[in-house]
Amino acid sequence: MRKAAAPKPHNRGGVWYLIRRVPRDFAHLDRRGLVRISTNIAVPNDPRGIHAAKMVAQLNTELEAYWRGMRDGQSAEARIRFDAAQKRARTMGLPYQTADELAAGSIEQILRRVRMLVDGSKVNDEQAVAAVLGGEKRPKLMLSDLMQEYEQLQSASLAKMSDDQVRKWRNPKRRALDNLIGVIGDKGLDEITRADAVAFRMWWQNRLLVEKLDIGTANKDFGHIAKMLRIVDMAHTLNLGAVFSRLRIEGEEKSQRSAFTAQHVQDKILTPATLDVLNDEAQHLIWLIADTGLRLSEAANLQAATIHLDAPIPYISVQALGRKLKTDHSAREIPLVGAALAAMKLHPHGFPRYRNKADSLSALVNKTLGAHGLLPTDNHSLYSLRHTFEDRLTAIEAPEKVIASLMGHKWIRPKYGSGPSLKQKHEWLSRIAFTPPATARR
Repeated sequence: MRKAAAPKPHNRGGVWYLIRRVPRDFAHLDRRGLVRISTNIAVPNDPRGIHAAKMVAQLNTELEAYWRGMRDGQSAEARIRFDAAQKRARTMGLPYQTADELAAGSIEQILRRVRMLVDGSKVNDEQAVAAVLGGEKRPKLMLSDLMQEYEQLQSASLAKMSDDQVRKWRNPKRRALDNLIGVIGDKGLDEITRADAVAFRMWWQNRLLVEKLDIGTANKDFGHIAKMLRIVDMAHTLNLGAVFSRLRIEGEEKSQRSAFTAQHVQDKILTPATLDVLNDEAQHLIWLIADTGLRLSEAANLQAATIHLDAPIPYISVQALGRKLKTDHSAREIPLVGAALAAMKLHPHGFPRYRNKADSLSALVNKTLGAHGLLPTDNHSLYSLRHTFEDRLTAIEAPEKVIASLMGHKWIRPKYGSGPSLKQKHEWLSRIAFTPPATARR
């Protein structure tokens, strides 16, 4: 439903009314054409319509909810009937085609299907006839249905994610859809035109200029919507066309977190003066990340099963336990040295306070580092420790294959064998290990 200006009260016979034309999208459901609803507020009692305006806004919200409810109910019933027809057609060895799709094909195909019904004595079976001759139309998918439909099609992938990962996956797509519907209205997927996509791009162009937002924010919206439409189109053979292709706005800046110097980490960050204001888990996660290069989510989600302190070489393993790893190469084993070893001895079962809450950890630590003046630029953050870790390995000329194995990056050559051993990785990490604050104070 296209966002319109808030309706105003209308004086009708000395009483304030909500008067609104039924939107085109709902005209087939609500035949009134023009809707008139009394506020029951007399004009003499509210001559300027101040109280009436509030009542009209409330009535309008309820009216739109009523229209959406009618549409959703009809859509749900249509989907159930359509799914049943599809399933019945498959059991009869036929691909389901609507009557219109059959009519666009050959007469021989239609005759073959009719003969199947006659020969099988199913001409009086309404469900069989609907399945064979396309009696159910394909349900109309609206933009407001797109997120739910896309999520169902991605259910296998989502099942591997934690609740927090699903939330992060879902939210930007919902925002993109809300933005699009706010610009072009809620319409059928098959009704979206190139002009709609261009209008959305122009809306973003203006917003970027006014709000000084990053161009990448707009381009992400275009990418999310294009992918959702493409996947749903493929699943339902809607033949939508690539109306959201080639919309990217030029000038996007690809920023990357800057690395701290090793001296800055040891002398400024890994100190009691900096860390003692943090809770123990936050403090020790900083120690851990500094000497392992773990991503924040990888560190926060370590569990007892992935912490191996009793091994000949103590190590942690990054595994997909109840969550999805960022890449296939993220699964790895990292020896524990220096500050990381000290941290894990204090937390042999992991960090339950921040499990699936890496964002909270990041916000707290970045606020603390900022308050102490320990973020040299706007491009520095807690995540910069990961970049520092890689830079330190490069500085001692560790083999690229060892660095890739420790960082969880793809190695440039095909993978053969099991890769660098724990012993090999331990030897290189021992050369760059930080001194944990507790040791430094002794």
